[in-house]
Amino acid sequence: MSISAAILAARSGLQVTSQKAEIVATNVANASTPGYVRRSLVVGELVQGSQTSGVVSLGVSRAGDDIIKGQRRELTSDVAQATVLASTWQSLSQRVGSTASGTGLFNTFSNFESALRASVTSPESTATATSLLDAAKSVARELNSLSSYAAQARAEADSEIAQGVETVNAALKQIQDLNKRISSIDRTSEQAATLMDERQRVLDTIAQYLPIQTVQREYGAIDVLTPEGVYLINGSTAQQLQFSPSSTFTSEQTLADGDLSGISVGGINLTPGSTSFGAVSGGMLGALFTLRDQDIPAFMDQLDMVANDIITRLSDDAIDPTKTPGAQGLFVDPAGSGTLGLASRISVNAAVDPAQGGQISRLRDGLEATTEGPPGNSSILSAMFDAFTQIKSMNSNGIQGAFSASDLAAQLSSVVGQKRVHQDSVLASTQAQHLTLVEAEQSQTGVNVDQEMESLLLIEQAYAANARVIQVARDMISILMEL
Repeated sequence: MSISAAILAARSGLQVTSQKAEIVATNVANASTPGYVRRSLVVGELVQGSQTSGVVSLGVSRAGDDIIKGQRRELTSDVAQATVLASTWQSLSQRVGSTASGTGLFNTFSNFESALRASVTSPESTATATSLLDAAKSVARELNSLSSYAAQARAEADSEIAQGVETVNAALKQIQDLNKRISSIDRTSEQAATLMDERQRVLDTIAQYLPIQTVQREYGAIDVLTPEGVYLINGSTAQQLQFSPSSTFTSEQTLADGDLSGISVGGINLTPGSTSFGAVSGGMLGALFTLRDQDIPAFMDQLDMVANDIITRLSDDAIDPTKTPGAQGLFVDPAGSGTLGLASRISVNAAVDPAQGGQISRLRDGLEATTEGPPGNSSILSAMFDAFTQIKSMNSNGIQGAFSASDLAAQLSSVVGQKRVHQDSVLASTQAQHLTLVEAEQSQTGVNVDQEMESLLLIEQAYAANARVIQVARDMISILMEL
């Protein structure tokens, strides 16, 4: 090798090691940057004619494992879904209360039963009658409040679906733009690597809302589709999800009746739970549709069942001889429009409520009593207590067994609590799996600062060696010039 060839080879080595040092510095600087993928310089042999003339940079490569990345992204959707469901059921469970803490729905039923028992013992006491009336109002208010809370949760789920659709649509357009930019530049450049990192972050955002897969296309672009095979980005065109949020929200509105909107793309129904082949099964959108159209309506049906049970129990004609046969008893449905939404309407009969023009003595004497009866007569109160505590068999709305009215309220609290525990368990499991894959992906694509520092030491040695070659060549040239 001639002196000039040695200088050129060493010069190429200096250039490549300089580029390597720059890549290492970039890696270290972005070690904690979310979504950053470790870079490395691809180096090749520089050949001129049949002779090796040094080294040449062939571009920048990004570390990665497509299989792990796909699995991690799938679990990102699962974690997002489990988080929404667990959070909602924790809120519902806390609002309903539990028998262990003695709060919420069970507490109001238990207090009413205690007040009813005390009234049987002291039918002549106005204070006891007032306590019974207050306890009855508390039962009605609690059922009203829980029904309103559940309806609001449905409305919030509908609103969050709309927000999620906007986020996904914006992300799809962003990926469409990134595809075009990546396709127009050298895919081995540092700029392309940066754009690919950004595209990865956007994909992860979409994955939180619905499961996705990607297919590599020519020139560095990607297609995005659901696991069911519905394209969200096909070629250079991003599709847009379609969803219409509800402006009003009542318990009577359902997806099946067309009162609420589903979600679609390109005319394909993606609505979770639908019979369409493209129905989404995960992500935040999957969870929100499940809550809006299945879980919360089922909970509201259970509340209506509890409300109907207490109305029916205390409307038995055998309890109150003064009541018109078939008329409602202490608890009433003012609208009289069936069980749908009953928990939101249940109230105390105005006949016993002085605030509504009634007389509190009618708790003891009968709902349609025109005059006060004997102060010590507890027959109606006793009949009410017996009806309230009577064990009845039920098998409806996911509740099966034999219950008194208080037992039924306790059972509903237990069912909600079990649902919360189940969702918490699912969340813990998916989070553990997700964390495992995040760590596995990080080991493949993340920056290990210690390793980068080791690489920097090798780069320093290579740089010094190439510089030494040039120095020696310079000294040899100087000697030759002196001859």
